[in-house]
Order: sequence, then structure tokens, then C-alpha cells
Amino acid sequence: MITMPPSERDLHAYVDHRLSDADRQLMDTYLASHPDVARQVRAWQQDAQHLRAALGGALQMPANPELDPAVIRQRRGERSRRYLASAAVLLIAVSVGGVSGWQARQLTLPSPLPMADAVQAYRMFATQDILPADFKVEQNGDLQGWLDRYFSRANRLPNLDSAGFKPVSARLLSTEQGAAAMVLYEGPQGQRITYYMRPPGPQNHLLERGRRRDGELQAEYWSSPGYNYAMVAPADTPVAQVLQQTTPF
Repeated sequence: MITMPPSERDLHAYVDHRLSDADRQLMDTYLASHPDVARQVRAWQQDAQHLRAALGGALQMPANPELDPAVIRQRRGERSRRYLASAAVLLIAVSVGGVSGWQARQLTLPSPLPMADAVQAYRMFATQDILPADFKVEQNGDLQGWLDRYFSRANRLPNLDSAGFKPVSARLLSTEQGAAAMVLYEGPQGQRITYYMRPPGPQNHLLERGRRRDGELQAEYWSSPGYNYAMVAPADTPVAQVLQQTTPF
């Protein structure tokens, strides 16, 4: 049972989601009437998000075959060949000159893919379960209310009840533009869909509604003022059909 006014230990327990439902409601009421303390708590929550994103995966990552010395040597060789190819194209650009040469050089540069971090988040968390969830519906209840604490202007959670998918957990993540979140939906046979939200890019880059495939995964993405969104699921499966049939969200 926490004390009133709450101690620093009580405030940290609130940030770490270690309070009972009754104590959390009591703390919410206290913070609503003490804005200075509420600002401090929000700063701690942001610090916790960044620390979790920066260190959590590194502390619990399984053995990574990408760090095998043979794989590293092979990757270096491929990188060297790419450098030589870029140098050759640059030489062509200098020889030919003008716009045509510059366009040839551009062909060697990678193009950014929309919401690539949403796809990567699915691989890390929906497939491998590397980190524990920050919020579980069966334990904590109101997932929408929990998200509203961090994303007050974001869209409401997509309702996939008609397709048999319900939100079961969520994780807070960190991007260069600020906090992000991934919500995990599960179907009756354990199929998984993720809903991902994040601030737009450095120049407030919002996305037109679109769809793309990345390996074994398919992403449906869109934007609203303030945030970019994506729904990710395995491609070429009935689950992917759910996304196409339930958009726009």
C-alpha cells in the first residue's frame, strides 16, 4: 500500500508498473492534482522507454549467427564489391557528366522503405518474444487507456473483433523522433498481427496509404496528423487477407 503524499519509491513503482490497480488509481488521482510531480513522473517514464529500447534487446538477445567470424568476412567482401561498383559508377558519372551521370550513381544508393521499423518490430517481438511485454490485457485491462498516457493524439486502436483478433499485449519502443508502440493481436489459432505507431520522420514525413511486402511479412501503412501507423502480418496467409479486408482503419 502506498503512502500519501507518495514517496520517491512509490513514484518509481508507478513508472515501472509494479503497483496494484487500487494503488495506481490512487496515484493517478494524486498526479492529476500535482502537475509538478506529474511532469517529473513523465520524464522518468520517457527515460525508462529509451533505456528499455537501448539495453533490453542487447541484454536478452539470443546467440546471433550474424556475428560468426565467417559471416563477418563474407559481409566485408560483399561491402568491398559494392564500394568498387560505386566507384565505377562514379567514374562513369565524371566521364559522362550532367544529370545522366548523377542518375546512374543514384542507382547504387539504397532507397528507404516505409515503416521498416514496424516490420523489424514484428520479427523481434511477435516472432521471437525477445522482451517481456510492458502491458498485458489479461493482467491490466484497459490497453487504450494505457496507450493514451503516452500517445494522447493518436488514433484509437483498430477493432479486429469481427475477424477474430483481439489485442493481448503492448510494448513501448524508442525512435529518433520519440516514443513508439507496438500492440500485439492474436487470433483464435494463435495467429499474430501487430499494430505499430510512431512519430513521423525528421521532416514530419507522413505516408500515403499503401502496402508492401518485406520477405515473409506484409505491411499495411498509413498516417494521420501526428503519427505514422502500420499493421504487419505474415504474407500469403489468411491473416494477411484479414488486413486487406479490414482496412481502412
